[in-house]
Amino acid sequence: MNRPDFSDFLVHFTTNGNPKGGSKDNPVGDISDMSAYDRLISILNEKTIRASSMPWTGAKAVCFTECPWASLLAHTEVYSPYGIGFSKRIVFSKHGGPAIYMRTDLFRRQKKKGAFDEFVWPFITPFSPSYRPYAMRKTAYDIGECDYTHEREWRTPDSFQFKYKDIAFIILDSHSDMEIFPDELKESIGRDKFILMDNYKLIESLWPVHKY
Repeated sequence: MNRPDFSDFLVHFTTNGNPKGGSKDNPVGDISDMSAYDRLISILNEKTIRASSMPWTGAKAVCFTECPWASLLAHTEVYSPYGIGFSKRIVFSKHGGPAIYMRTDLFRRQKKKGAFDEFVWPFITPFSPSYRPYAMRKTAYDIGECDYTHEREWRTPDSFQFKYKDIAFIILDSHSDMEIFPDELKESIGRDKFILMDNYKLIESLWPVHKY
């Protein structure tokens, strides 16, 4: 069952600017000039979230977050207020699963053994928190602070294709976004599946029960 600290749903948020991976051969590099809103429209028209190059590893994957509702405002400030949500069941059926945040010393040991399995590699991200001991900070393999555990990230190791019936909800920023949103997409997805961050911000201002 859903709980305040746990969800049966995952969200892929779009971003503005360059892809997080940043490499020249990033397969989503051609959308760098598109806004986060336009990227959402493009995903919905294509019915595909294209895999992107991951920071640190360069592996191709699609990222989702299980970020709990109470932390959603802070999460949208990092990425954007535009997202598309699916059930974990749908994501898992397409080879998705939780990202693996691996300590940098373990990451180094595994790399010395050769290489990660090709099906495991897209899920790996180095884990180097601010509270790592001083001895680790002085090692050659230290990469500085790298901690994404708050995102409760899931990934699929390939582009994520879906049907409109698979969509659990769409997140938009404002009522004006909803007004200009393509009517054909509203009808195909279902108008009842849209969540507006403006409404959430108003609720938080009137009943500020969450800290973020």
